[in-house]
Amino acid sequence: MAEKDLCPCGSGKKYGECCQPIIKGSAKAPTAEALMRARYTSYVKQEIDFIINSCEEGEKIAEIDRKATEDWAKNSTWHGLKILRTEKGGESDEEGIVEFEATYTDKGGLRDVHHEVGYFKKVNGDWLYSVGSVKPMTVVREGAKIGRNDPCPCGSGKKYKKCCGR
Repeated sequence: MAEKDLCPCGSGKKYGECCQPIIKGSAKAPTAEALMRARYTSYVKQEIDFIINSCEEGEKIAEIDRKATEDWAKNSTWHGLKILRTEKGGESDEEGIVEFEATYTDKGGLRDVHHEVGYFKKVNGDWLYSVGSVKPMTVVREGAKIGRNDPCPCGSGKKYKKCCGR
């Protein structure tokens, strides 16, 4: 199986057999973790409607900034999803917790990890994202650090310490 056919969620399954049916509405997420995986994949595939529509209704949806969500999805390079733990969230449960890390590089070249504990609820048989608690992470620069005596990356020809590094 070609890597490009694999689902971005990291399940090892083909996209068409994993998150795509959930995102496109032809299948329901059987578990809270399956919904979390589909939500991550929606960022990778820029399926903003699914991200919004898979949230618990009410105030939560009103709080979503569609433009900011779309910009984050489009302006990031997504590297992977790691499920750290799940609590409940099975097919017979009504609520569940999924703790995860989503690694990405923003358009400025900074690699970051979005670490969240997500709370999910089953409403009328559908798993929905309810609320999340984001854990602060250290941002890691993708490239090498510029030394004070290195040429300035702005192209001025000056040393970094005499130019942009002041």
